[in-house]
Amino acid sequence: MLASTEKIVKEIPNIPVNDRLVLIDNLLKSVNLPTREDIDRAWSEEVERRHRALNDGTATLIPGEEVFARVRERFSK
Repeated sequence: MLASTEKIVKEIPNIPVNDRLVLIDNLLKSVNLPTREDIDRAWSEEVERRHRALNDGTATLIPGEEVFARVRERFSK
């Protein structure tokens, strides 16, 4: 690890949380990983897609008990 990186890492506890979040966002952008904004947008689009599917009848709801029963059955083997 570079000395400058070590210095930054040691300072992390002293940086206010909001500033750390800004730093994290910028670090993620610098390595082309999805940012919180990208993730939030993707979730929002998914919620809208699912809402439309429920409203237009192309999707159906499955009761939670049934979902958990299927999961238990699938992973108990």
